[in-house]
Amino acid sequence: MTSRTDTALIIGDMQTGILANYPFSRAPVSPMRELVRAARAHGVLVVLVRTELRASGVDVSENNTVLTAFHQAGSLFHEGAGGTDIIPELAPRPGDVVITKRRTSAFVGTELELVLRAHHVESIALTGVATGAMVAATLYDALDRDYRVTVLSDACADAEADVHDFLMARIFPGRGARVMTAESWLGEL
Repeated sequence: MTSRTDTALIIGDMQTGILANYPFSRAPVSPMRELVRAARAHGVLVVLVRTELRASGVDVSENNTVLTAFHQAGSLFHEGAGGTDIIPELAPRPGDVVITKRRTSAFVGTELELVLRAHHVESIALTGVATGAMVAATLYDALDRDYRVTVLSDACADAEADVHDFLMARIFPGRGARVMTAESWLGEL
């Protein structure tokens, strides 16, 4: 097994409730399965990120209209309700890390940076849903924290395909991220 200890594969918001309720989110599952398999085989840290809000709503401000809407829409994003479980196709294994977030970015209010620094990670391969939400927010935070970021375009999805395409073609490269397919990234392992 080759080791890539300076690299982490981050997979965001691939949880049962999201895939059951937002059909666009199913598109990246196939490339993600291959990414996870190869990452584990090459010693790349696999980080699975999920969104989970407290059922009481104590962690949701009325000033945050998006999270308020998610919280009030039912138990889909509520901790302990089952919808926040990582999908079985990407189920965590020993050695993987599961991060629970309560905001859009995987860094805000979580231990993600602590885990990445403990593993001497300098490069992140970023995947997940939605491109215009979790992926974009996490990308900006990662770049501000001086990580090298590669976004795997076919392992991300957004309900609005034109938003996904625009971010991949213009915004992410313009901010300093590499954008490539999962297959291309796997070829570099």
